[in-house]
Amino acid sequence: MKVPFTWKVTGWFMIGWSPEFVAGETRALHYFGEDMVAYRDDTGELHVLEAHCKHLGAHLGHGGTVIEDRVECPFHGWQWGPDGCNKFIPYQPDRPNRGLRLRVYPVREQHGCVFLWYQPDGKEPHWEMPDIFAKFPQFTTGPDDYYRAYPEFSRRLEGEPVHPQTVAENAADSAHFQYVHHATVTPKLLDWKKVDHEWHFVAGWPDANSDDPDAMALRFHSHLFGLGGAISIFEGVQQHRLIFTCTPVDEGRSDLFYSIWWPRLPGDDAEAAPAEIRDRVEKEFLTSVEDDLGIWRYQKYIENPALAKVDAKPFMTLRRWATQFYEIAPDTAVP
Repeated sequence: MKVPFTWKVTGWFMIGWSPEFVAGETRALHYFGEDMVAYRDDTGELHVLEAHCKHLGAHLGHGGTVIEDRVECPFHGWQWGPDGCNKFIPYQPDRPNRGLRLRVYPVREQHGCVFLWYQPDGKEPHWEMPDIFAKFPQFTTGPDDYYRAYPEFSRRLEGEPVHPQTVAENAADSAHFQYVHHATVTPKLLDWKKVDHEWHFVAGWPDANSDDPDAMALRFHSHLFGLGGAISIFEGVQQHRLIFTCTPVDEGRSDLFYSIWWPRLPGDDAEAAPAEIRDRVEKEFLTSVEDDLGIWRYQKYIENPALAKVDAKPFMTLRRWATQFYEIAPDTAVP
């Protein structure tokens, strides 16, 4: 997908699930066109650094070794700390090269999900990643009230031709549910507002059994945390929570991450949901991303869309809100 703005978007972006990052092991990553190495140190803390050793360029994620809180290069044994600084050179142990430093990418883990802060120039986070379960305090359910999201209710779709803004623009689009997701009742965009780095909206599905046009059988509350993704909860028969994110890999493609937290059955304290619930969630909810991808994979980005009157204000307001996450000058953006 060609877009009139950069793929190097500022914000918090999901890079995987906590169990994928095993203590004492390195993991090679590639996002925003940059090679990275992730490792979990001996205390369990996760770190993400620039991948290539400053000595002779070996990739620390391919054969690197974790030693206490450091990662050791597989080529000559140079060790790098979580602050990115060179800590040890084995053949001159009293003289590390203190002038060398790998880029450090801030990381946050919460509820089994891993998020990375990206800013093109390596600046520190402008805001904190919101907590998935601190959102929507009007709903009192907490993490213990849900089955685990990973791995049963989580999906990754790799290298898709989708820009994060394309995903975010769904927040202003309720009409597509009827055609893309085959909804029997078309939802209404009930409320929306921008709150600094977040975009909040509520959509409702009208109650087909009521004569009151304002009666809703189901409400969907969602908060976009920048262009990295959205944290959402359904208000209705069950209050399942979900997160849907889009993380650029290179120019022209992204990885999509999707996780659902499903309410526990009364009295069930198992981590994983029973088979009948897993089958239902797979069939009714986890496939919805594929529905969207059926459009996004072949979509052309329209800079000046011909919008219907009901869509115009929220849609164009969201696009203006999104401009704050592009910090690369227009003449260097992807055409």
